This record gives sequence, C-alpha cells and structure tokens, in this order.
Amino acid sequence: MSVRALPDFPWDSLAPAKERASAVPGGIVDLSVGTPVDPTPAVVQEALRAAADAPGYPLTYGTAPLREAVAAWFARRRGVPALDPDGVMPTIGSKELVAWLPTLLGLGAGDVVGFPGIAYPTYDVGARLAGARPQVVDGLAALGPLTAATTPKLLWLNSPSNPTGRVLGVDHLAKVVAWARQHGVVVASDECYAELDWRPESARDGGSPTTPSILDPRVCGDSHEGLLAVYSTSKQSNLAGYRAAFVAGDVALVRRLLEVRKHAGMIVPWPVQQALTAALGDDVHVAEQKARYAARRATLRAAVEGFGLRVDHSDAGLYLWATRGEDALATVDALAARGILVAPGSFYGEAGRQHVRIALTATDERIATAAERLAG
Repeated sequence: MSVRALPDFPWDSLAPAKERASAVPGGIVDLSVGTPVDPTPAVVQEALRAAADAPGYPLTYGTAPLREAVAAWFARRRGVPALDPDGVMPTIGSKELVAWLPTLLGLGAGDVVGFPGIAYPTYDVGARLAGARPQVVDGLAALGPLTAATTPKLLWLNSPSNPTGRVLGVDHLAKVVAWARQHGVVVASDECYAELDWRPESARDGGSPTTPSILDPRVCGDSHEGLLAVYSTSKQSNLAGYRAAFVAGDVALVRRLLEVRKHAGMIVPWPVQQALTAALGDDVHVAEQKARYAARRATLRAAVEGFGLRVDHSDAGLYLWATRGEDALATVDALAARGILVAPGSFYGEAGRQHVRIALTATDERIATAAERLAG
C-alpha cells in the first residue's frame, strides 16, 4: 500500500505546543510520551553484558530458556498456570507486533480488524498496512447481525488501556472469548501495562497480582485456541531501548507467525533475548519501579485535579486520562502555557476529543516541577 494512505504521525503535530512549553523558565516538563526515564535494572544490564559475544544468528522462535521464562512469569504473575512454552515468541518490541500482526496472519482486502474506539493508533495502522479494513468495535452488539463480510478476522483488546487506564474484568474478557470462538475470530490482547495496577486488592478480580489476562483459565477455560497475548517489558523494566517483548498463547497461531517472521528476518537479537529472560525472572525490580510510579502518580494526580481537571478511569498503566470538559487542544494549550506538554485525547480516536493523556514517565524532579506549576 502507499505510505500516503497512512495517517500522519500524530505526535508531530505537537511541535507548536512543545515550543511554547519549552519557552517557560525552567524548561519543559514533557508528559506527552510514555518513555521510561529511570535506569535499566542492574540484573538486566548484567545479562546483556554477559551475552555481548554473539557472533551467530539468533533463533526467531527465541531460546528455550526464554520461552520457559515467559511461561513461568505468566504462571507466577498473571494467573496462567498452563501456558505452553511452544506458544511463546519474542518480538522486537510490542508495537512492531501490533503493527504487523494482521499482515503476519495473512489478512488483506475485505478483512475486518476491530479495535477499541479509544485506542493507541497502531491498531488502525496495522490494519491499513495489511490492506484490511480497520473498524472501531466498542461493544460486540455494535457489530449488528454478522455476515461473512462484517465479522472481524482479528479483534484487538487493550487492557489496561492506553490511554484511558481502563481494566477489563474476567467476566468481560470471558464473554469476548466465547463470542470470538463462536464466530472464528482471533483475539489479540495487548496487556503491556498489566503489572501497573493501581486499584486496591479488594477492587480486583482475584487470582493474580496483576490485571486479568486473556489467557487466564477463568477467561478461556483450559484452551488458548484463537488467543494471543501481547506483552512488553518496556514499562515495568525500563527496557524500551532494548525492544524486548513477546507474544504468547495459541501454539498453532504462534507457529504461523513464526514461519513468516523467519522469512522476513524479524528476529530479536540474542543478547536482548538473554536480557529479557533475566528481566522476567526478577520480580524485585518490577516492584521497585511500580513504587516509583505510584509516588509520581499520587503527586501528579493531586496537582492535575487541583488545576481543575477530572481524572477518568486511570485504574492501571502509566497515564492519567483527564478532562475539563473542553476540546483537548485547549487543554493542551493551557498546560503548555505552564511549561507542561501532554497528548490530546484526539490522538486516540474521536471519542477522546475532550480528554488529554498525561504520562507519569518523568523524573521525580520534573513531576514535582509540574505539580508546582499547576498549583501556581
């Protein structure tokens, strides 16, 4: 397809607001992009250094210890006790997999790819790259009477949501899985923020310390057929620069992806595979990072609400989804005047037009500076 058929990269449009925010004395507080700023954990850096001598080609499928580490992590942290390591494959970050999954599954003209109405833009872009038809699906009933032409071939879920922080519960996920299996739909669940659940334990579905996974037996029974969970360690382990992620679930689907990726040379470097294995085996650094974000979130949320914005959802993840009942660009301008850059909700769909997404991914000093400016 022509590149001209793709939408403009939305963050490029923030250049004027960024310039205004940068002109404020003390410099910009950039909360527009969720890029980690804290150090990569020592245990991961050490694993990367130890693997630096890597003269041969790595395995597209990933090493057996890596795939076993993913399965063990799902059992330990996600309430998924029976993930087959053969249904695991590392990916070059999760965005890459999101963008190329429709293509890797062989979708094309006439095929429908569904995704939430407020969603990260790459779900839409991935459908377009494959030549498929992107379609907002905010509720299964909205699809109406299904025909061969209107039934999605692939349905994306995103829980916890980027940007809203909304969490889908076990009952909701189970209904989607039952519907998808009835109609032969592949469900891909983007769960990259699962470790960053801010709800009290009493408000969560029991069974695991994180948000529910599509692969949880309470959701899908004893089978992962037709299901894929997409995950990244960029947020919980500060590994955005490593591009260390994976897809897991249905063994047959993962092997279909593997065959195409082998032909295309879509391989995670062996040192990164070793680093990812180390990251997944160490829960201590994840808890420490979550505590950092919790403190920043408390500071920033109080300041944002004091400034007159209402925070909606935001039950998990790295963002505050906030509004003051006006066009998001007006809120962006008001915050830029205080030296704070945020992303308008319109980047994530028409339904987000009155919200802004405010990232927690800034240093303690920059978060404190933002809070001071909002109080001033």
